[in-house]
Amino acid sequence: MGALKSAFEAMGFTKVRTVLASGNVIFEAPRRGPDPGRTIARGLEKSLGFPVTVLVRTARELKAIVRSDPFKAGLSGSNVQLYVTFLDAKGKPGSRVWLPPPPKGVKILRVDPGEIYSMVDLSRGGRTPDLMRFFDRTIGPVGTTRNWRTVVKLVGVGHEPGFDPHHEARGKERLGQDIRTGRRKPWVPKS
Repeated sequence: MGALKSAFEAMGFTKVRTVLASGNVIFEAPRRGPDPGRTIARGLEKSLGFPVTVLVRTARELKAIVRSDPFKAGLSGSNVQLYVTFLDAKGKPGSRVWLPPPPKGVKILRVDPGEIYSMVDLSRGGRTPDLMRFFDRTIGPVGTTRNWRTVVKLVGVGHEPGFDPHHEARGKERLGQDIRTGRRKPWVPKS
């Protein structure tokens, strides 16, 4: 992940941190300037030699997602895994993505303009790869899926001890989501 961090720093972003080994990058971008998503996509294409799709959410947007508690109506327990699929186009309020019925053991809990909230129930035969294949077939490479624990971790990274993502916090950090190649396979640089 060191190469990814260096690439972001070379593009002029500050306070760059990678989180986990899945392409999550937290960084600070200037308040004014070009769209960070485009800057990152161009910069990574230049340094890697092939196009990448970049999804960006601000810290404020991710905090709002966590505070909305999208899984409060869902099941919980050791047999349940919760996921958020971030869509490339955040959409307009009121816009919806149509999805066919999911595979056995997978439940779509909520669909918002920029996110899809889902649950995999292992006790009912659900598996995370089934969810990933379902999204690959239905929405294609326009989104990336993260475990709910990862989303909560992203919101809390870089904040003082005791940070509570359910309360408003200041900051102008941007949280980059999933840097993917045009080949629809996750790309994680080796450090």
